[in-house]
Amino acid sequence: MNQNLADVLQVTALVVALVLVHRPLGDHMAAVFTSRRHLRAERWIYRAIGADPDAGMRWTAYLRAVLAFSFVGVLFLYAFQRVQHLLPLSLGFDAPPPDRAFNTAVSFVTNTNWQSYAGEAAMGHLVQAGGLAVQNFLSAAVGLAVAIALVRGLARFRTGDLGNFWTDLVRGTVRILLPGAALAAVLLVALGVVQNVAGPQDVRTLTGATQSIPGGPVASQEAIKLLGTNGGGFFNANSAHPFENPDGLSNLLALFLMLAIPFSLPRTFGRLVGSTRQGTAVVAAMGAIWLAGVVAVTLVEHQAPGSASQLAGGSMEGKEQRLGEGASALFAVSTTMTSSGAVNAAHDSFQGLSGGVLIFGMVVGELAPGGVGAGLYGMLVMAVIAVFVSGLLVGRTPEYLGKKLGPREIKLAACAILVTPALVLTGTATALALPDGEAAMTNAGPHGFSEVLYAYASAAGNNGSAFAGLGADTPFFNTTLGIAMLFGRFLPIVFVLALAGSLARQRRVPETAGTLRTHKPLFAGMLVASTVLVAGLTFFPALSLGPLAEGLAT
Repeated sequence: MNQNLADVLQVTALVVALVLVHRPLGDHMAAVFTSRRHLRAERWIYRAIGADPDAGMRWTAYLRAVLAFSFVGVLFLYAFQRVQHLLPLSLGFDAPPPDRAFNTAVSFVTNTNWQSYAGEAAMGHLVQAGGLAVQNFLSAAVGLAVAIALVRGLARFRTGDLGNFWTDLVRGTVRILLPGAALAAVLLVALGVVQNVAGPQDVRTLTGATQSIPGGPVASQEAIKLLGTNGGGFFNANSAHPFENPDGLSNLLALFLMLAIPFSLPRTFGRLVGSTRQGTAVVAAMGAIWLAGVVAVTLVEHQAPGSASQLAGGSMEGKEQRLGEGASALFAVSTTMTSSGAVNAAHDSFQGLSGGVLIFGMVVGELAPGGVGAGLYGMLVMAVIAVFVSGLLVGRTPEYLGKKLGPREIKLAACAILVTPALVLTGTATALALPDGEAAMTNAGPHGFSEVLYAYASAAGNNGSAFAGLGADTPFFNTTLGIAMLFGRFLPIVFVLALAGSLARQRRVPETAGTLRTHKPLFAGMLVASTVLVAGLTFFPALSLGPLAEGLAT
């Protein structure tokens, strides 16, 4: 089959699957977070943690619960790693050093899943399944809860009640993530993904040599890493490893799992605010940015310069032959735009301009469609900015969903979107200026700069993927990237919840002839333009020094 046709069919099949699931999954999530009934298992959890599931929370109480829960998660996961050598199923691995344990604990609790270690050579089965995989569920559920809290702030009037964090957390885990991950794990096992608790098996190869083949609870962790847009691989090669991603069909399933919840959440938003057309406008903006990225990277990788690339039909360096350029480009764009971080190819080997698109996907805030929950609340913050800009253009007070957007709301939205640029640019500049940062760079020039820029964009954006040429497993990078992950996750949440609280207290503003229709295609276009321009103007100088300079030079 012609490769270009195969790429088009693959994208088409994925889009059709996402369209088919958009309405039922979005409606299901809306029903989950509006139900008045608590399941028996959920009531047991509430009693165990001492929470009243029916008590409402103001934004400050909601925020305290988010931060306290996440802080406990970091402490537990750090301690769990540090005693790994004393635990069963440790496979004889020692405890990771303190800086790496800190980085890993922060990484998984913040839904980043940046890994400065090789999973099969550093982590035992109990830590993988009982520590890392558990945080894959919980960190995704936290992002989902914060998104729902912001939606309630837009949907409710004259109240400080944003719902109950513990109820949202438990329901998101029990009713959405657990069933979805269980079904996905069964499908992955059926497609050939490994699932056992065995240690490495020594086998004899065709040449008579002996090779150690690792095993473990791979499918169960793979399922939630994809569904929860976490991205941490059981193996160092992540989704490029055949035990995690055996063939093209499992690769397509992985893409669907990454995108299903983020692309369905706008439907949930529309149902909760009483207008599904509002959700349609948001998902249209998300889809337009994602599809543009897919087309751009696919074209660049297929038309890579050089005789070797032309003979191979495209740039095959760093890619799996069983998947090809098209599947690798589609996966790379999807993972960098969903804060997933799972990879099925070496992003470091992509063409310079492709690398620029991948970095751009992260620095725009990973809104298209973004991570579980994080993408929706990020896009709604950007919608506030788009409404504000449109109000300036026509000289009217900006309004969104019956809420006036005054100075307080605009300042909170602006602070939320400025966190990532501040962390990425400051971190990159610091690493390049200090000997510890320069010593970890294995490449000079624009590509070396891109590696460092990518690392801090990945950390601050809670993505977790990397340009592999950077030797980031050092105390300096483990610490600074860990700090970037913490602030990149929780500072925007502070501003988002404050914004939700401010919006929830307002009275309804009646629509007039001059009210901007935020469910129309015009607004979807303005949302795309605002998203691209805000990130482009902020990061264009940095991108010019790295991936753009490298791409234009070739």
